[in-house]
Amino acid sequence: MKIDQRKWTGSAGWEPASPGPISGSAQLALVFGATSLLKDPKHVEAIRQTYPAAHVLGCTTAGEILGTQVTDETIVTTAVHFEHTTFQGAEIRLSEVKDDFEAGQRLAAALSKEKLVHVFVISDGQKVNGSELVRGLTSGLPSGVAVTGGLAGDGPRFGQTLVFLDSTPEPEKIAVLGFYGDRLKIGYGSKGGWDPFGPERLVTRSKGNVLYELDGQSALALYKKYLGDYAKDLPASGLLFPLNVRVKEGDNGVVRTILGVSEEDQSMTFAGDVPEGSFARLMKANFERLVDGATGAAQTSYEAIGSTPPDLAILISCVGRKLVLKQRVEEEVESVLETLGGKTAITGFYSYGEICPAAPYADCELHNQTMTITTLSER
Repeated sequence: MKIDQRKWTGSAGWEPASPGPISGSAQLALVFGATSLLKDPKHVEAIRQTYPAAHVLGCTTAGEILGTQVTDETIVTTAVHFEHTTFQGAEIRLSEVKDDFEAGQRLAAALSKEKLVHVFVISDGQKVNGSELVRGLTSGLPSGVAVTGGLAGDGPRFGQTLVFLDSTPEPEKIAVLGFYGDRLKIGYGSKGGWDPFGPERLVTRSKGNVLYELDGQSALALYKKYLGDYAKDLPASGLLFPLNVRVKEGDNGVVRTILGVSEEDQSMTFAGDVPEGSFARLMKANFERLVDGATGAAQTSYEAIGSTPPDLAILISCVGRKLVLKQRVEEEVESVLETLGGKTAITGFYSYGEICPAAPYADCELHNQTMTITTLSER
């Protein structure tokens, strides 16, 4: 596996100025960038011309990751030449399906199943119920084929998010890329690092990813009460106070991030399901535990490929973590690199949701406020 990484900034253009020796042979180019930049077609077109044989997969972000640097208002590219791996991709517009479950089903159906070893997915971050997407996608995949990926971002603005696979970056799209080959080793891990506070409350009224009532009270009013001065900045401030949702006794639960609020019906829309009858509890940040969570995700992904340093790691971390860590955000990326052995090429982005099994061989789920890592090596 050979890797070429570059970054575009408004002040310096592309760095390095010229691509590496795999420019003509790379089969995959991952592209993560600011919304304002990816709306300009010249940038993606330049990447296609640089890597003419590659599938070009990417999205807008809430922060770009390249090496141990976290940047905003940039574009980062990671091109990869594989020796023993092939790909098949598909994308879909939300207007083409009746719901997110069907979108996942149709994307799964578009992939050949023979020798399929992994699926990587990137979805619109504003218009998709990630839980339904994951259920639809995994329902059509062979047993043992894991799915990782995430929801595109748009900084803390919660505006328009764009996704593309060999096409123009557009809103309301979902793209998947299937990896094929018995020489490819893939690991993954996903960890959080948030502390619960306040009482656990029963979800008494919800529909899919829209929450209306907790303990028979307006969910939004109750949430605002806990947030205090932060309430005026919703939905962005909700990134600092996600919900832990537990469906049944003994579950650790999954963390859910707010995507939007409605004053009209006093509802809150989350990135994934908040089922009626489940239990919800507010969470708040713990700086040290966030970094420990990133380390734990890296350790899990490292062990999954035999505790050998991977060639490439794709990091998808929630924008809420970035807002909490602030100027120390690179510490979680540095902890990942150290855990993986110090020489792994790292790319990724800050997201509106992360997709990964909670543990090896577990079902794939949508997570929020986690660091999710996909590691790749050819052996």
